[in-house]
Amino acid sequence: MIHIHPHPGETLREMVFEPLDLSVTEAASRLALSRVSLSRVLNGKAGISPDLALRLEKAGASTARFWINLQANYDLWVAMQHEQPGIKRLHDKAA
Repeated sequence: MIHIHPHPGETLREMVFEPLDLSVTEAASRLALSRVSLSRVLNGKAGISPDLALRLEKAGASTARFWINLQANYDLWVAMQHEQPGIKRLHDKAA
């Protein structure tokens, strides 16, 4: 079974904006962001930056740490989907 991790922007839209019936334009205005910037996040084209995370916290949408952790977990999941090159330990126990 392949699990697809949702982009944090999708979570933001579904958990915050949709229940409040906020349009992208209205939400962007309330967060003092451009509509284009917010739209890119909501559509998975950009991540939730520390600045946006702080704005979301100040607007009452959970904590900045929640949004940063959600973004970090998503970024890690994306990285794990790619094959990694051959890695050697930094500290080998030499005999």
